[in-house]
Amino acid sequence: MGANSRLTIAAHALAWIGLNERMGGEVATSEQIANSVNTNPVVIRRLLGDLREAGLVESRRGAGAGWRLRRAPESISLAEVYEAVEEAPLFAMHSATPNQNCPVGHGIGTALGPVYDGAEQALRAQLARTSVADVLRDSVAAP
Repeated sequence: MGANSRLTIAAHALAWIGLNERMGGEVATSEQIANSVNTNPVVIRRLLGDLREAGLVESRRGAGAGWRLRRAPESISLAEVYEAVEEAPLFAMHSATPNQNCPVGHGIGTALGPVYDGAEQALRAQLARTSVADVLRDSVAAP
């Protein structure tokens, strides 16, 4: 099972748009962002659509089409980005109810539910402490 990279790609895209704006660019195209991420522009457009629905970016159509941040990078937390692009909790219980006649199957939800809830809360708290500006600063400063 592979890891989900939607949050990483969304943070990358937002940081790239933020850098583009700092350098005087009016809008960033999905092709430009895709080139930086090394993926297909369709992947970027889908993620940016989710970010637009969350109010984090806006798009311009027609001549000069592209994407802009709706707020300063300092005011966009990774928790907001996570909520915009992740459709499900970090961990999930079984898709089918385990055997309730089995001692483990009967109690597994009770045992793991609080652990999963705590992990999700810790993740969200950490993401809330990190802004797109932090990602941009740290990625541009990286060797």
